[in-house]
Amino acid sequence: MELAYIPSPSRGVLYLGPIPLRGYAFCIIIGVFVAVWLGNKRWVARGGRPGTVADIAVWAVPFGLVGGRLYHVITDYELYFSPGRDWVDAFKVWEGGLGIWGAIALGALGAWIGARRRGVPMPAYADAVAPGIAFAQAIGRWGNWFNQELYGHETHLPWALHITSSEGGRVPGYYHPTFLYESLWCVGVGFLVIWADRRFKLGHGRAFALYVAAYCTGRAWIEYMRVDDAHHILGVRLNVWTAVVVFLLAVTYLVLSARRRPGREAVVEPGASDDPGDGESDAVDGAAEAEAETKDEAEAKVDVTKAEKAEKAEKAEPEPDAEAGIAEAGIKDTADSGKKG
Repeated sequence: MELAYIPSPSRGVLYLGPIPLRGYAFCIIIGVFVAVWLGNKRWVARGGRPGTVADIAVWAVPFGLVGGRLYHVITDYELYFSPGRDWVDAFKVWEGGLGIWGAIALGALGAWIGARRRGVPMPAYADAVAPGIAFAQAIGRWGNWFNQELYGHETHLPWALHITSSEGGRVPGYYHPTFLYESLWCVGVGFLVIWADRRFKLGHGRAFALYVAAYCTGRAWIEYMRVDDAHHILGVRLNVWTAVVVFLLAVTYLVLSARRRPGREAVVEPGASDDPGDGESDAVDGAAEAEAETKDEAEAKVDVTKAEKAEKAEKAEPEPDAEAGIAEAGIKDTADSGKKG
């Protein structure tokens, strides 16, 4: 009897009336929101406009989903096109099956189209969203937990994943939770990119290249642990070879880019400095209001001072009627004195 293990959900979908709520889809959606939110913060910090990341993501996300599904279907075509299989299942994305390699490749194409339409450099955009993509992958991997997929060899470790489903050739038992290993690895990759970007001021796509290289390093050994069906080349899983090749390409780009274009882009979005963000706009408006209030207060003080001086002067000068009365009384007294004399 196992004393400790990670339980699998009894089902990966709940129904709200006729509407299915799938755990896999929720994980993907939450991951996208996290990537866009963090990417926007990093983009604004680099001098870009708020909202640019989301606008480009409108192109990148659909392309990424299509690319991820295409990679999965092409590399596992026998699941959909072999005898006894239904090719319509190739369109059922909610049942799982998104290849990260295809998602990044085609997602990058969509991002390039969006970036070109906005007039921003693609490498700078890739650097801004790199750690967010890693965190999105970490969240998305939990969708595999809902579907009871992507697990490794059998194990009796306390964190073993308990598989209860027997669908699709699964054998109930306790296995290495490779989905969890990859999720934790992606979290580490995200924080690594954030730290390296702050420490070394990475630019011109090098933060994104670091993310790719770091992810591939973990994916290679995690992929090697998996036991699900996959194509092999020279006895090694196809995705392991893919991770190795992509890792080498990313490292090569890091080295060559650092030599040819050191430093970071001075401007990531032309005209952004002339169009301050919401926070900057509020600060400017607040400063203008404060300046206007100070000016009004100063003018009010001047008016009060003038009024006080006028009032004092009015009190100090005798009234005209009083002066005339005094003068008349003096003349009368002088006349009376003359008569007496």
